[in-house]
Amino acid sequence: MPESFNASPLSRDNWTRAAIVLIAGFAVLRILALAISPVSLYQDESQYWVWSRQFDWGYYSKPPMIAWLISLSTGLFGDSDFAIRLPATLLHTATATFLMLSARQLWDERAGFWTAALYLTMPGIWLSGFVISTDAVLFVAWSGGLYALLRLRADRGWGAAIGLGVALGFGFLSKYAMIYFLVSTGLAILFDAPTRRALLGLRGGAALAIFLALLAPNLAWNAANDFATVTHTAANANWGGDLFHPGELFEFLAAQLGVFGPVTFGVLATIFGLTIASFLRADPDQRLLVLYSVPPLAVVAVQAFISRAHANWAAATYVAGTLLVVGFLLRGATWRRWALYGSIGLHTVIGIIAIALAASPALVVALGAADATKRIRAWDVTAEQILAAAESDDYAMIVFDDRNAFHQMQRYAPQLEGRMAMWLRYSGPTNHAEDVWPLAEDQAGRLLVISNRPREVPRLREDFDRFEAVGRLAIPLDGAYTRDFTLWEAEGYQRVERDEAYEIRWQAFDASDEAPPARGYSGDGR
Repeated sequence: MPESFNASPLSRDNWTRAAIVLIAGFAVLRILALAISPVSLYQDESQYWVWSRQFDWGYYSKPPMIAWLISLSTGLFGDSDFAIRLPATLLHTATATFLMLSARQLWDERAGFWTAALYLTMPGIWLSGFVISTDAVLFVAWSGGLYALLRLRADRGWGAAIGLGVALGFGFLSKYAMIYFLVSTGLAILFDAPTRRALLGLRGGAALAIFLALLAPNLAWNAANDFATVTHTAANANWGGDLFHPGELFEFLAAQLGVFGPVTFGVLATIFGLTIASFLRADPDQRLLVLYSVPPLAVVAVQAFISRAHANWAAATYVAGTLLVVGFLLRGATWRRWALYGSIGLHTVIGIIAIALAASPALVVALGAADATKRIRAWDVTAEQILAAAESDDYAMIVFDDRNAFHQMQRYAPQLEGRMAMWLRYSGPTNHAEDVWPLAEDQAGRLLVISNRPREVPRLREDFDRFEAVGRLAIPLDGAYTRDFTLWEAEGYQRVERDEAYEIRWQAFDASDEAPPARGYSGDGR
């Protein structure tokens, strides 16, 4: 980015004040929106809340930081959905602040303001700002680590070295996608002389030591728990089936337009191409930012082509990516500034529409967007109906076949605490609910089985001596959608061995797409 920034009529102090007001204003508005939000917790949010009730150095599918933050927030502000989600807004506020500081370190205060503005209005952040997720925690660590590296690269101070080590440690305690930061750092050492001088010395060694000290307890937890979190993370790659899916790659890349914005993603891709084409001759700061944004996107794109990938798996790209886009659009031809301002305006409109959809079922129906909101509606009503079914008779245990419904009942039907269990589809647990609350193999008495996985009903039936339909639930959601469960009374739990023959038999059944065996309700969930 060798061109100079265009002159600005505002002073450096005014741009700094404007950035602070912008960041604080977004934080206040999002906190107020959270306080009045009618939206139920998403299933993963409820799972994180479950984790937060017991301190540990790791959990089944994620490192511990998100549970720690929820525990801190609910301890201070009460056990409400608002308190569970509050850290999300504060985390994005911190990330915007680190990015503003990084832009100031690289360029000037004006760039700091527009970097914060672009990040806070990014389409993906409009959603993430109201949902407690591991991405929100990762972004703080990534942006803080990047700012510390820029400072260390510029003046090699001990404070920056300590900050880098802390950011790395907290990042890995938040989400293992922080490993991309290490990959980027290795590339930076190879290709960026200031980074190499900053890190290959005592200060770099101190940062590494702090990082390893913070990570050690989580590594010890994983070792004591058969590396459950690492194994689950690897299993998400899903390389066991047919490989090579160009359609998945196209869908993943198309989804990035919705995460980062259509114009801004196009600009970012252009910067990547221009920088890589003249890599060794590129501006050192631009090259460094490319090194800290390309690896997540490139690796996950390959993963999408080989198997599958969710849109947010490459989200770390857009931390340094935001800096790249702002640095590019604030320089050169006038159209670039208009592209930046227009993108921020477009993203703001998208964000406001998304908030309105979450708050107004009527608007959801009018726009035909019910499919996007069905997972966050009516979990309190769902809990009331499941609780009524559970209390309709003297059941020894309430059994679920879906961990999402199980965790939602832990959150919204606390009266069932100690009376719920998870049926295990496979030979061992595949999620936290199955790991901690499996249906005991010696479980006696009459059980109420609540299923919302129709294809699992025949498998469920095979594990019991008696398995009879007793009802169904259909909870209205937005539009014509309903949340459907079939209810079954079961006795004589004798779990069929999940050996190779078992899996082959049921895989053949799934491939045939034949109707489940008739007995009581068909189990089709309709």
